[in-house]
Amino acid sequence: MLDDIYKTAVVLITDKYVNDEDDFPAGSAAIALFGAVEKKGWHKARLIDLTGEPYESDNVAQDDFEKQGAKQLKAGKGYVEQIVDKDGKPYLRAMTPVPVVLKKCVMCHPHYANVKEGAPIGAVVYTLPIE
Repeated sequence: MLDDIYKTAVVLITDKYVNDEDDFPAGSAAIALFGAVEKKGWHKARLIDLTGEPYESDNVAQDDFEKQGAKQLKAGKGYVEQIVDKDGKPYLRAMTPVPVVLKKCVMCHPHYANVKEGAPIGAVVYTLPIE
């Protein structure tokens, strides 16, 4: 459900509000949203690049789960998950692919123009507490 909500928001923002390179990017809006959600203590979500050309240097796989998950998503897997223990509490780590769905995406990411249709250019990574 969260994945669908977040990805729908990015597509809607891009479709309705991003019209040229000077507009606030939908990816940046998603990152701001993810920060607000994490600040409230609900869960952590972040965007990472899978093309090798991240828009921001922070948007790369940072740990083994993300690195291995990125390989699996690029190989065609639709979802990657792992249960981890953090400070004695269980968490779900999950990753889902982000393909290019709008031609507008190429405005800010010209290297997406050569990406095969449906191939992931990024991923959303989740860390959710299990209660």
